[in-house]
Amino acid sequence: MNLERVDLNLLTHLDVLLREKNVTRAAEQLGVTQPAMSNILRRLRVLFNDPLLIRSSEGMTATERALELQPRIREVLSDLGQILEPRTEFRPLSSARVFRIMASDYAEATLIPALVKAMRSEAPNVVLDFLTPSDVSYRDMEQGKVDLAINRFNEIPQSFHQVLVWRDSFSCLLHCDSPIVDHFNLKTYLEAQHIWVSKTGMGVGFGVNPDKSGGLGWIDQALARLGKKRKISIFTRHYQMPALLAANADLIATLPSRVAKLQATNPRLVIKEPPFYVPEFELKMAWCPLLHHHPAHRWLRQLILFVARQLIEDERKQMERQIALQQMMGRYED
Repeated sequence: MNLERVDLNLLTHLDVLLREKNVTRAAEQLGVTQPAMSNILRRLRVLFNDPLLIRSSEGMTATERALELQPRIREVLSDLGQILEPRTEFRPLSSARVFRIMASDYAEATLIPALVKAMRSEAPNVVLDFLTPSDVSYRDMEQGKVDLAINRFNEIPQSFHQVLVWRDSFSCLLHCDSPIVDHFNLKTYLEAQHIWVSKTGMGVGFGVNPDKSGGLGWIDQALARLGKKRKISIFTRHYQMPALLAANADLIATLPSRVAKLQATNPRLVIKEPPFYVPEFELKMAWCPLLHHHPAHRWLRQLILFVARQLIEDERKQMERQIALQQMMGRYED
């Protein structure tokens, strides 16, 4: 193929067409007429010798060739954007830009407070706009409307970049007067009433079915592997809720350890390890190729990872101090 005869604007049009899977919506986004967009699709079909989008009962469906092309087109456009964009250094101290971050409730409870503190020092005029997972779609991120997402992801678009922020385990919160606090085991755990906290994903959330434990998340999947099932009486989507609900002596909240440890100084609550094995989960940061090379976004991602490493290091030092204190108390009692 003679590249000199290829209109590179067609790649931009193809990217929007594959994202929208609708000629009319693609035309609206690109500011062209619907007939012009239809003509562009015909040219693209000739260029790639493939229908790319075909009509189905659900509208336009991407062909196998189109699905293969989509992440590669996004990468090419991102690289072109990097080449053509003027190289400007990002100066956080004087910047007043707005960063829009999708953060799960878990991330907001554990990571975001430290990030905000660091941001006030490093970039006091920067504005942070935190969105919930139900506020954001992957299409919003692909279009650059959201700078990045911090969450636990099962599936994300193939073209997205992602990096591990940290891993976390699970802990149980009980009231200090709970009847099982002194004999906490699998049997008493299963006999108790429980609070369920959702594993928040992208998009609008829906109600859960208590009878379908397989779709309830890590805790219930771990119990299912043992052939067990817990009694859930409270369903919530917010990590702030369990600490209040667990103040009831007959309830248990099983939730990420970093969230549970936020209640470590609460005299009414006790933190216990689950009486069965629950695999760790990963908190990740994800962003679209469009913003991968942007200096401001690179700085933001680096700051988030630095804050996360500092929190992990602080946890390690605190644990070492607790061990040393326990050893000292043990020698004193001897």
